[in-house]
Amino acid sequence: MNRRSSRLHFALGLASLFFGTGGFAQMPALSGPLGMFEDHADVGMTPRKGSVTYDSGTGEYRITGGGANLWERIDAFHFVWKRISGDVSVTADVRFIGVGVEGHRKALLMLRQTLDADSPYADVALHGDGLTSLQYRTAKGEETLEVQSSEKAPLRIRIERHGDQFTMYAGKSGENLARSGPVTVKLGDPVYVGLGVCSHHANVLETGVFSNVSVEPLTSAEKPRNPTNVRSKISIYDLATRSSQVVYAADQLWEAPNWSPDGKYLLANSGGVLYRFALRPDGSAQAEKINLDGSYNCNNDHGLSQDGKLLAFSATHAPSEESQVFLASSDGADPRLRTPRAPSYFHGWSPDGKWLAFVGERAEGHFNIFRIPTDGGAEERLTSLPVYDDGPDYSPNGRWIYINSNRSGGWDIWRFPADGAGPADSKAERITSDDLEDWFPHPSPDSRHLIFLSFPHGTPGHDVKTDVELRMIPMPQSEEPAAQNAPIDVLTKFFGGQGTINVNSWSPDSKKFAFVSYELLP
Repeated sequence: MNRRSSRLHFALGLASLFFGTGGFAQMPALSGPLGMFEDHADVGMTPRKGSVTYDSGTGEYRITGGGANLWERIDAFHFVWKRISGDVSVTADVRFIGVGVEGHRKALLMLRQTLDADSPYADVALHGDGLTSLQYRTAKGEETLEVQSSEKAPLRIRIERHGDQFTMYAGKSGENLARSGPVTVKLGDPVYVGLGVCSHHANVLETGVFSNVSVEPLTSAEKPRNPTNVRSKISIYDLATRSSQVVYAADQLWEAPNWSPDGKYLLANSGGVLYRFALRPDGSAQAEKINLDGSYNCNNDHGLSQDGKLLAFSATHAPSEESQVFLASSDGADPRLRTPRAPSYFHGWSPDGKWLAFVGERAEGHFNIFRIPTDGGAEERLTSLPVYDDGPDYSPNGRWIYINSNRSGGWDIWRFPADGAGPADSKAERITSDDLEDWFPHPSPDSRHLIFLSFPHGTPGHDVKTDVELRMIPMPQSEEPAAQNAPIDVLTKFFGGQGTINVNSWSPDSKKFAFVSYELLP
């Protein structure tokens, strides 16, 4: 028996232990007409019928498929599959036959809920032109989304399922594969797992060759909700083009970019240290450490005053072991304590520079909004209900403070007058009320837009990394009661969460904002 066949039979043996009935235990022998798979079919509208051949001697699958595309809300392709349950890894060396008619013909490693053309799914798609992407549809009939790999025309690809999270790997055979993702798609067991080909032209057939194929169970393991072993990408979103540009990336945790009032640099934190990123004409940025005493262990709550002269930040600093709010010169010089009580987390400057808004825990398990004079003095409580309030940010005219709160059950955006929410928070107004969990509202400097970060329904807090959305609504008018049904614009979706946009990151001209997305590292 050759080494490839040994690996495949070993995987099948393991699978019977891991998956049981309905999983790999029912997988046919590799000598069958479809090898490790049990059936094949055209999915969606395919005018020309697809086919598959399996060579038991070489272990190769040759799949011929048609179909207009695997994108948007409807798919069309040829699929070779087996129904299984549990966490799984699918790996193969992939190549196409011939030059092809369409550059975007696709060879696929796929996990799919059903054989319906609009089914939820996740796949790794190798395109004929070398583009490789982690494609996914989160619900039946929804738009397809993707994360593109940095690898061009890889020889070997893999998709891994860990619960609801799917990760792509791509590269050369025998070498470490580059990792992208994860993305989150909720698929109920069992799922269809297999290989596919889409010609990207309804009346054309294309053939992909899959060799060294393995389908292996993965041991389920408890994973951290908020992993720090990540690749961080600091990006700038342009409202005019509705696109993002990465200005800095590194294999370490970076968080919470601010934009300087003069528009020349970003401020972000990593490893307890604050850095500035001068924005270059070519769209890149380079990290430069701020000269703040290293005894301050900074977190992701920081921001510059409107005139750019002062820096407010949260950090732990002896003798306190909890976060407090400090004020320093913009270069980090002369830091001084502003909140003796802890924990306290800075979030926003008043437009006139006289107040710092922050979150404080002053009763067990209850976080409320406070403010304190920039020049020092007693803190003032602005909300009082026994709930969890967070993320205070002032409106540009200084009349309102926007927050996120779980006071309505789930996490929504609220606002209240800048001098306080009144008795029993009677002046607080709810802004969002849909199914997602909304955090960290940030008004644009021109008062036209309010962006915020949205987590999936049921996410208990913001200290996670998962698939998130940056969404935007028109800024409520100051003199009118806030409407809860304002149209919500989904700007972008990605893997993010804690650290993505904790503090205001709008550019001074309100045309762009900065954020951080993440990729898990091995």
